[in-house]
Amino acid sequence: MLLTGSQRCEVPQLIKNNDPEKYYLEKNVLWASPQGFDLTMDIYTPKSDSESYPVVVMFHGGGYLLNDKSIMDQPAAYLATNSEYVVCNVNYRLLSDNDNTTTLDEIVGDAFGAVLWVKENIADYAGDNTRVAVTGDSAGGHLCAMIVNMGTELSSRVFSPESLKFSPTYLPAKESAEDVSAKDGLDVQAAILSYPYDFYEGAINGFESALNPLWQVNGAIGRGVFGDQYSLVDNQSMYRAVSPKDNIPLSENRHLPPQLLTVGSEDPLVTPESVKAYHAALQQAGHEAQYWEYVGKSHAFLDSGSNLILGSNFEADAPPALDVIISFLDETFYGEP
Repeated sequence: MLLTGSQRCEVPQLIKNNDPEKYYLEKNVLWASPQGFDLTMDIYTPKSDSESYPVVVMFHGGGYLLNDKSIMDQPAAYLATNSEYVVCNVNYRLLSDNDNTTTLDEIVGDAFGAVLWVKENIADYAGDNTRVAVTGDSAGGHLCAMIVNMGTELSSRVFSPESLKFSPTYLPAKESAEDVSAKDGLDVQAAILSYPYDFYEGAINGFESALNPLWQVNGAIGRGVFGDQYSLVDNQSMYRAVSPKDNIPLSENRHLPPQLLTVGSEDPLVTPESVKAYHAALQQAGHEAQYWEYVGKSHAFLDSGSNLILGSNFEADAPPALDVIISFLDETFYGEP
């Protein structure tokens, strides 16, 4: 299905961006400590009469080098205020963490581990672990696509050219990565990918270069994202393994959940053309996917606060897009358009 931002008036505009009276909030819930690096999430639970709610697991953007879950504080609060979902706003490691030694496969493992932690523990927060959606923007959108496409590609072995599988940062007690893979333990019921970054294309365009300003802003030196012993030229299979578009299964082999892809019509970083191409690839493989283009908007329209460089402002830009996301979730989980 193709939607455009001009159609957003069909979704009722919700009134409040944030009403803390409508939810409980547990801040900085510790869910894992890989290599001694504490990872936390904020969990929002609706204050209404239901015994349990579907769950939305949220991953922030920032090119794997910037931001933390606080950049998603406002969208998480908006969802908690205006919908009936438990919302988990997740921290994961950045490439520059642990003295600039974190690898991209470890970040993917963090995203996988966060979903596994949620599935095992979210009942304590009135969440239903059989009804889970993942959502993220930019780099977070890429991580959500990895969860959906590669969530069965798990291994206890270290990611390498000989083992192109991922090790979740968190595992349920007495279960191995192989156990989780065998029972499809990372299966989710919906995904919203907002302007999802294509890392493989980014690597081709010089992501690992010291000239990439994201490294410089973070005070880190550009390097190979899997370690300097690996490169795109010599180890292309590793880079392909973190490319969702190269790992879309045919629906007759593994059916993916319903997905919503969103992007701004003026986005120079993740172009509408690239998101349309991914949408078409999902449909060609037999999967259910919707595409929504936000007319007149650039990158990062979901982020908290304002971004002067990209011209985004949460109050002005995010609510209509979040309304579309809520409508998609409601249709998926509650059967309500």
